[in-house]
Amino acid sequence: MHVAEPFATGVLSFLVDITKRQVEKYEVYILYGIRPLTPDNVEDLFDKRVNLIKIDSFMGAIGTVVNFKAYRDLRRWYKAIKPDIVHLHSSASGFVGRWALPCGKLPVFYTPHGYSFLMKDGAKFKRFLFWLIEYFSAKRSAITVACSEGEYKEALELSGDSTYVNNGINIRELEKYVRPIDKIRYPIRICTSGRILYQKNPRLFNEIARLLPEAQFIWIGEGELKSELTSSNICVTGWIKRGEALSIIKDVDFFILPSLWEGLPISLLEAMYLKKICLVSNVIGNRDVIRNGVNGLICNSAREYANAICDIVNGKIDGVLISENASEDVEQNYNVELMAQQYDEIYTGSNLSLIHISEPTRLDV
Repeated sequence: MHVAEPFATGVLSFLVDITKRQVEKYEVYILYGIRPLTPDNVEDLFDKRVNLIKIDSFMGAIGTVVNFKAYRDLRRWYKAIKPDIVHLHSSASGFVGRWALPCGKLPVFYTPHGYSFLMKDGAKFKRFLFWLIEYFSAKRSAITVACSEGEYKEALELSGDSTYVNNGINIRELEKYVRPIDKIRYPIRICTSGRILYQKNPRLFNEIARLLPEAQFIWIGEGELKSELTSSNICVTGWIKRGEALSIIKDVDFFILPSLWEGLPISLLEAMYLKKICLVSNVIGNRDVIRNGVNGLICNSAREYANAICDIVNGKIDGVLISENASEDVEQNYNVELMAQQYDEIYTGSNLSLIHISEPTRLDV
């Protein structure tokens, strides 16, 4: 039984991919909440064998944590489903689940997908509140499974019952969008993707674009900070279908991710596999996967991004080799098949005899 209060972006992609594998072996349930970025057709994204249960009392991170009904609803569904394993995703689900469920009586796993207390927006009190939530919840009998090595190091500060499995992507569905780079084409095309919000650092993206006025910059996505993208060489696509987004990424040479914080970004892994030259900020998640100068570049300022792009275009840095290394690295270490296998090993190593259910559980709720 997966519990995911934020049924959107990286958490949603993770669950779509991993449950496609899990339904071949287990009966799978997902209890989820709706966020503004949750797709309207979210149920169509999943294998038909996945049991999706919408929880109305899941109302955003803080709204869920302070809502007594969320604890009651989760407990009620737990009693109805009687799962052998529970996996909680993101901070709110992790808190509610670890306190609402009998963690000492069954294996409970928690994946932060980027600790909320590492966010750099909002008030310090809000970040402290998220840290406090994680600190006290870590006292419960549950295993934290971080999604990157950097997140794992943060998890160890809270609980020794921690491990990590790197995020992985479905490379099979991306194969038709791979375009090897033989040489940089003009005009230079640079893109990023995601919601235009503080975390993704649109201000820095805009500054990089100003430093490279001859290049074309593309932001695939939409968001409340769109007004910060003022440079005339930036195109904002708005929300488009996944196939359209991948077609855009296919035709660019550079992908940049100047985020202020990350878990382990799926968008970066996908761009790497598609053989884009990736330039990223120096934060957890990004620097867990990017080896500077080998499979991408880590930058600390707009000028560093601009200079690195110019050096690649001018042949001072071998961008073709970097793009090939990136794709090979993802194929070997960050694919969804490996991720699912490692999660299964963690689940089955929890010292419980897992029951492989052949008939659906009757839910009397």
